[in-house]
Amino acid sequence: MESKFLVAVIGAGPAGLFGARELANNGVQVALFNRDIKAGGLAEYGIYLEKHTMKEGLRKQFRQALDLENINYYGNVTIGAGGDFTLDEIRALGFDAVLVSAGAQGTKSLGLPGEHLSGVYHAKDVVFHYNSLPPFSQQNFPFGKRVAIIGAGNVMIDLSRYLINYQGVQEVTAVVRRGPAEVNFTKEEMKHLISYLDMNEFEQELERVRPALEAVGQDVEFGKQKILEALAKADPKTQNAKFKFDFLASPSAMIDENGKLVKLEVEENVLTERDGKTSAKGTGVKRTLDVDTVIFAIGDQVDSNFGLPTDWGEFTKNKEPRFPIDGISYESTTEGIFVGGWARKASEGLVGYARRDGTNAAKAVLEYLKGRTPSNVQPEAVAQKVKSLSKPIVSRDDLKRLETVEAEEAKKRGLVFFKFASNEEMLQAMGLIETA
Repeated sequence: MESKFLVAVIGAGPAGLFGARELANNGVQVALFNRDIKAGGLAEYGIYLEKHTMKEGLRKQFRQALDLENINYYGNVTIGAGGDFTLDEIRALGFDAVLVSAGAQGTKSLGLPGEHLSGVYHAKDVVFHYNSLPPFSQQNFPFGKRVAIIGAGNVMIDLSRYLINYQGVQEVTAVVRRGPAEVNFTKEEMKHLISYLDMNEFEQELERVRPALEAVGQDVEFGKQKILEALAKADPKTQNAKFKFDFLASPSAMIDENGKLVKLEVEENVLTERDGKTSAKGTGVKRTLDVDTVIFAIGDQVDSNFGLPTDWGEFTKNKEPRFPIDGISYESTTEGIFVGGWARKASEGLVGYARRDGTNAAKAVLEYLKGRTPSNVQPEAVAQKVKSLSKPIVSRDDLKRLETVEAEEAKKRGLVFFKFASNEEMLQAMGLIETA
């Protein structure tokens, strides 16, 4: 394939970086646009604080991708309605194709009473806050002493650990729509939290939901062991706090007194079985939990203002793709625009999944380009257009300078790793704006 093809990749998380790498390794010129200053996306800003080795391993792979000669990195550039460029303006630059790997930037809303209250948060915002992603890093998130987290995945575990170990929260309750056999977290993650599980309350909770579980043939002991198998390698308890489950419950309202969140109302569920699948169904029976904070860890959805049609919180895919990879459609319904990673399937899988999905999306783009004549748009023309924005644009060389400054700062402070928490500090460290 000739190197005259020029493809825009929007989003520099794992899907975008590995998608860009696949294109570059096949002779395609890539303009890689990223909303954030740093590349990495959720791999940089979504992994738990203390997983330094994992993060550094990923950063090394990302650096290698960004170092490829035919990838131009444009950080601090927002694409979408109200951004630096709309999607249509990006397309008008003449790219041969566009790969959207901007993740799932929207948040799922259940439309419940009290969702607007102070003290009601979305998991992603809190995770971005403690991982120092501007502007979330500069926002205030008061938590209080009692927190309910809606969800039963690894994100719930990360949030619980953060709240107990860094925020002094005394009680965390995971509100779980179904039963213990259907939790989504891994024992590798649960081992960090299980020391805080109040065993007496856990036994009582299992007995409370036993009739509903057994009514659909679920083995209570199996569910119990699925959770308790993390005990064998449990981290020691270091804080005076407790963690508990509230199974077969769905949030129905957040209740306030004088504008302050005080209770979470939940509806009790039963399980129904159909075609071999169990689902939770509300009973109409409601009760309340005393809380200071509620955090929804129920997944994300794409940004409906991005510029592509959406369907059920996802970008609409071509149901009859011309270039499927492993039977999956990576094609949007707009000619020449492809989607990969969480932009294709929101909240699906971890970094390895995003890497594979971004690579496969790029393969679909390569198939699309095979039958086409390059538009001959020059990378220099794109660079000139981007640099005409009245703001600092971050290049890969700038990122290297930032890494050096942050490494020096970590050494100075005696830390394993250091991150600047604001865009202004990062831009100053790179020499892109003057120090105030």
